[in-house]
Amino acid sequence: MVFSRLFRILACISLIIISLSDTSCAKKTTPSPSATTSHPEARNNDSPLPPGGNSMENSILYYVNLHRRSIGLGALQMNGVESSVAAQHSRNMASGRTQFGHDGAKSRENAISRQIGPVQSMGENVAYGERSAKEVVNDWLGSPGHRRNIEGNFKLTGIGLARDRTGQIYFTQIFTR
Repeated sequence: MVFSRLFRILACISLIIISLSDTSCAKKTTPSPSATTSHPEARNNDSPLPPGGNSMENSILYYVNLHRRSIGLGALQMNGVESSVAAQHSRNMASGRTQFGHDGAKSRENAISRQIGPVQSMGENVAYGERSAKEVVNDWLGSPGHRRNIEGNFKLTGIGLARDRTGQIYFTQIFTR
């Protein structure tokens, strides 16, 4: 209960939505996709079934896409470049090199743009704690800002995780178009 409340407070502080003209904060954490599906780095993950034994990242994508489909939106495609950038941000937060949050989001956007082309819009969700993929996505959906990222006009996503020394998981999801 206390951890859940602390998680929600920290997540609120950490939310950022980056787009050409919008920045906002919400109660929970969220990420963003970039580029078009014509890039070879974009892997299609339209499976209607849970990833069953696959990675936590694939499970998060499954639940995000399940929600998107339930409201008539297309599935996001996992992008290897974005996942790599998201994983590095999670490692930086887990190691303490970067505070929990969105510091450096513009540099992550630039890194993605250098590798896959211009990013028209980017969103980012972050979270931490011992949580399942479904719990993370449900928490993000309970936050207006994070929900906007999940339901946004994005095509690609990257998801990366890292554990700190105590076992806490740091989650980063990037959304772009």
